[in-house]
Amino acid sequence: MRFIKVLLLFLVLLTVSCAEQAELGTKKNPIKMYFVPSMEAGKIVTSGREVADFITEKTGYHFKVAVPTSYASVIEAMGTQETDIAWLATFAYILASEKFGAEVALTVVRKGLDKYKGQFIAQTNSRIKTLKDIEGKIIAYTDAASASGYMYPSALLAKKGIKPAREFFAGGHPQAILTVYQGRADVGCTFWAPEDEEGPRDARRAVIDTYPDVMEKISIIGYTEWIPNDTVTFRKDFPPEMKEKIIDALLEFANSKEGHETLIRLLDIDNFVRASDEDYDVVRETLKIIDKDASELIE
Repeated sequence: MRFIKVLLLFLVLLTVSCAEQAELGTKKNPIKMYFVPSMEAGKIVTSGREVADFITEKTGYHFKVAVPTSYASVIEAMGTQETDIAWLATFAYILASEKFGAEVALTVVRKGLDKYKGQFIAQTNSRIKTLKDIEGKIIAYTDAASASGYMYPSALLAKKGIKPAREFFAGGHPQAILTVYQGRADVGCTFWAPEDEEGPRDARRAVIDTYPDVMEKISIIGYTEWIPNDTVTFRKDFPPEMKEKIIDALLEFANSKEGHETLIRLLDIDNFVRASDEDYDVVRETLKIIDKDASELIE
C-alpha cells in the first residue's frame, strides 16, 4: 500500500513537471488570452474563441480564452503569467504597463478611428448647457479606472477651475447615464464616439432598449480631448517571435469578411493598427493633471 501511494505521488509530480515544461502554445500549455468583462461573458467567449481558432489555424499555437470577473483581475493576471494576452481598455493598459511591464501591440479601430472622446451629459430640460454650468452641481463619473468616464473629464474640469459640489462613481457607463436620466446626478461623464448610419454611438445607446427616450431626455453638453482606443496587450517577456506571428494573424483576421464580422460582434471593432507604449503617453500626462499615480489606482 505504501509503495502504491509513493508511486501515485511520483506520477502526480511527474505530470505537474511535464505541464510546467510544456512549450508555450501547445495543447498542454496553451497561450492564455483574456478579455475584460465589458459585456455578457458568454458572448465575448464565443467570439473570442473564433479569434483564437483563426490564430491557431495560421500559427499552430493553441489558446485558452477566458473572461475574468473584473477589469482588475485581468490586469493582475498580467503580472502573474495567468494570462499572456489581454484585450485591455485604455487606462487598464496604463495600469498593467505601470505595475507589470505589459506591452501594447495593437490599438483597436472603430469606424475608422483609433481614438475616442469622453462626453459630459445632462438632462435636456435642465439649465446645464455648458461645462461652466457644472460649477456647484452633482457629477457622476463611471469608475476611477475609466479614461473617458473619469480621468479625462475630471482633468478638463480641473484645468478650467470648475468645481462640482459633489462627485461619485456610478459603477459603469450605462449606470452614469441612468443616474442623470433618473435625476440622481446633475451631470454624467461617459464615452463618446461619432454617429453612424444607425444614429448616435455614445454611451446612451447602451440603455436605449430599456429607455427609448434617452436620446431626447439626455443631451451632450461638452467633450474631452481625444483618447487612444483600447488595446491588445502582451505580458512582459512574451516571446517576440510568437508575438509577431499572432499580431500578423490578428491583422489578417480583421481584414477578412468573417473576421471583421466576428470583431464587430466581439467589441464593435473594425480593425487594428500597430501601437507602441509612447502612443499612450497622452494618457499619462492627463494623470498628472489630476494628480494621480497609476499604481495607486490599481491597488
